[in-house]
Amino acid sequence: QVQLVESGGGLVQAGGSLTLSCAASGRTFSTYAMGWFRQAPGKERERVAAISWGGGSTYYADSVKGRFTISRDNIKNTVYLQMNSLKPEDTAVYYCAAAPNVATLLQGSWGQGTQVIVSS
Repeated sequence: QVQLVESGGGLVQAGGSLTLSCAASGRTFSTYAMGWFRQAPGKERERVAAISWGGGSTYYADSVKGRFTISRDNIKNTVYLQMNSLKPEDTAVYYCAAAPNVATLLQGSWGQGTQVIVSS
């Protein structure tokens, strides 16, 4: 199991940028695939982006492609989500998740979430 702590959320105007961070504990971080999910009130949880254990493969939801970038630093045990050109519909609680592979992120370890609010 790996423990995850997200940070970097906040209030931003539409068109602005935010960078979320997810710090992981444990020495096996580099063996985990990582992902960012979000959940808005009344909506289902959505996978926003994911990255393979080595960082060589990344995946994005169509709704954020071209605007969000996921990256990881296996020395710092941290995964990032750079969010540009934010829209009000990006407002949600953002969670990071870790699992042995991208396909099993939903069943993996989760952080407590960080709130992102995009004002119009």
